[in-house]
Order: sequence, then C-alpha cells, then structure tokens
Amino acid sequence: MKKVERMTEESSFISAIPLKTTFRAWLVCVTASLFFFYEFAQIMMFNTINPDLMQAFQVTATATGKISSAYFVANIIFMFPAGVLLDRFSTRKIIIAAMILCVIGTLMFSFSTNIYMAMLCRFLTGIGGSFPFLCCLRLSSRWFPAKRWALVSGLIVTIAFLGGAAGQTPMTFLVNYMGWRHALQLDAFLGVLFTGLITLIVFDYPPNYQPIAAKKQPVDIRATVRSALQNPQNWYYGLYTSMLNLPVMLLGAIWGSLYLMQVFHLSRTQASLVTSMIFFGTIFGSPAVGWLSDRMGVRKLPMIIFGIISLALMLFIMYSIALSFDTLMTLFFILGFVTSAQIISYPAISESNAHEMTGSALGLASVLIMIAPAVFQPLFGWLMDLHWNGKMVNQLPIYTISDFHNGLLIMPIAFVVGIIMVLLAKETYCRIANHLQANK
Repeated sequence: MKKVERMTEESSFISAIPLKTTFRAWLVCVTASLFFFYEFAQIMMFNTINPDLMQAFQVTATATGKISSAYFVANIIFMFPAGVLLDRFSTRKIIIAAMILCVIGTLMFSFSTNIYMAMLCRFLTGIGGSFPFLCCLRLSSRWFPAKRWALVSGLIVTIAFLGGAAGQTPMTFLVNYMGWRHALQLDAFLGVLFTGLITLIVFDYPPNYQPIAAKKQPVDIRATVRSALQNPQNWYYGLYTSMLNLPVMLLGAIWGSLYLMQVFHLSRTQASLVTSMIFFGTIFGSPAVGWLSDRMGVRKLPMIIFGIISLALMLFIMYSIALSFDTLMTLFFILGFVTSAQIISYPAISESNAHEMTGSALGLASVLIMIAPAVFQPLFGWLMDLHWNGKMVNQLPIYTISDFHNGLLIMPIAFVVGIIMVLLAKETYCRIANHLQANK
C-alpha cells in the first residue's frame, strides 16, 4: 500500500513540474530575486559603515560584531519557521510582508543612537531576511523544469551578490557624500520601490499548475519538521554551504574593508572595491558552477574540488603580506568564484527530500548557514580584541596583522570542516527520484 502511495506521489510531483522554460518564469523569479538583492545589500553594507559605527557609538570590534550578528540571530530563530510557512501559505504574500519588515528595520537603523537600538533594528531586518532565498527557491521549483534548478539557483545567488556588490563601493560613495544615516534612508526608499515591483509581477504558480499542497489531506507540520531534521543529507550539505559562505559573511559583510585598510594600507574606496570582488566572483561562479554540476550529473565532486581550492587560496591570502591592489582584486575575485560551489548544496537538498517538504528542508539548511555568521562575526571581533594593544586614532581602533590573523584562522578551519561534511554526504546524481528515496 505504501509503495502505491509513493508511486502516486511521484507521478503527481512529476506532472506538477513545468515541462519548459518560459519568459514569464524568468520575469517572476528575477523580480522576486530583487528581494534577495535588497536583503544581501543590507547584510554587506555593514562592511562599508563599520568604521562609522565604531566612531558613532565609540565601540571596538567586539561590539560592532554583536550589532552585525543580531541580524543572523534573527535568521537562526525565524528561518526554519520560514520554511514551514512556505509549505503552508502564499509565497507572494510572504515575500511582500517580509520585504516591508526589512524596509522598516533599515529605516529605524538609520535613526539609532546606541548599540542596543542598532541591534534591535538589525534583528527586525534579520526577521525579514529569513525569507528571500527560500521564497525564490520555492518559486523556481514551481516555474521551471527540474533540469534548470541548479542553473536558476545559481542565477538567484548571482542577483543576490549583485546586491552585495551594491552594498560595497556604491554604498561607500553614498556614505562619503551624505553620511551613513542618510545613505540608509535612501536605501529604505529603494526597498519601497522593490516592494511595489514584486507586488505587481510575482505570483505563486504558473498557469495550469497543480500544487502538491492541494491534496485532500493537509501537510502534517510535525512530521515535516521531523523528517527534515532526521535526514542527514540536510545537515551535511547545509554545513558545507555554511562553511564555504564565510568569506562572504566575514570579509564581505563586516571585516574585509577594515582588514585591507589597516593591513595593506588601502584607501576606503580601494578596500571596498577589493571586497566587492568576492561578490563579482560569486556572480560569475554561481551560474557557472551550477551549470557544471548539472552538466556532469553529480553534486559532490565539484563541491569537493572547489572546497580544496578555497582552502589553499585562503591560506595564501592570509600569509602573503606584500600584495598589490591589483593582486588583491584578482585573489578576492577567485575566492568568490571558487567558494560559489556552495550553491550546489541547494539543489542537492531539494533532491534529497520529498517535494512537499522542500521548504522545511531548505529552511533547516538555511538555519545552519546563518548560524555561522551569527557565531563567527562576533567571535572574529573578540579574537581581534583578545591581544589588541588598545591603540586608537580618531576614536577608531587600530589593529595589527597578528590581530587580524587571529580572526582569519576561522576560515581555513571552516573549509576543512565543510569538505569533510560533503565527503560524508550521499551523491544525488541530480535525480528527482531522490525526493522519494531519501525518506523511505
């Protein structure tokens, strides 16, 4: 009887997947990805305004790490529930509500006068930030055929990283021109415009789509959560992405510019250009690596190879102290490119869970991904302050290369952990059938 039910589920699932790619599918998913673009800009702009916050609130690296990590704490708390909500409610309505919350949090942050108010505002923004990637993945699974999922996942990440790049040098120019508070207020206005576009263009399903959720029996939330938690694939692939995402979350999001300014003596604009190369590397790397994985018909092999290259490259950057501006630009671009292998874990997770539990499974993986910056951003700052000599210039702490290396060691250790995780994971071979096999 159970075998018959599985066969019925499989045939229903396959019939629900679009058989061809349409222009409207691209329009819907690209527009929805504007939310991810906006949210990533909110994360990465912290790298630009970090020195301003240190001066405005008169704090050191440990305190600014706590402000930034408040965003990720909210992600940890709300991202798994976000996946469950996506299995039950309209994706479009969730995107709009979450986007509004992000805009409110950003606007309030521009008026913050102390670290506690700033942390609260970042927490609010982080609640909204729990939804964009999961929403985009959910929409792509409804609007695109399965053979395009890895490519679309890569392009969604590309759009997000364009937002990350926008939070670097363009935000630096804005901050230099009008101050960090007014720059954030302009940023909030951009969020209002994006919300309007999403409301007009994004819809849950393509025409004639028959959602699995329309079955007679409602989805059992407890069973869905239990299944997601008990599937080791979600843990292995989620931890891999969490570890390889650290260059973005540590160098790109908060500490990169300060590191480049104080160790390599770059100007503020030069430092933002170098850190933005991580995002441009990922922009090119994500669709390329996604295409390569689809083409090879495997997930694990490219993840392992690129993980090893990431480890070697990070060690080279850390222990090379005489690097020119052009060399740093190139190295950070390559670092972003090779660590973009993290995006392969998302289709691997989708292929490792029953279709009606994809939102919950991706929610669990996303929680694992966000735990890393929530823990390691303040840990990085604490490690920098651990042996800091207390030197201050214009109310800005000045750190030595040794102080930065204490924090940077987090990344090569994390890459080793990530490689081990993917070695333990099972290969999915890009097969939809694994949706059912994983939970037998």
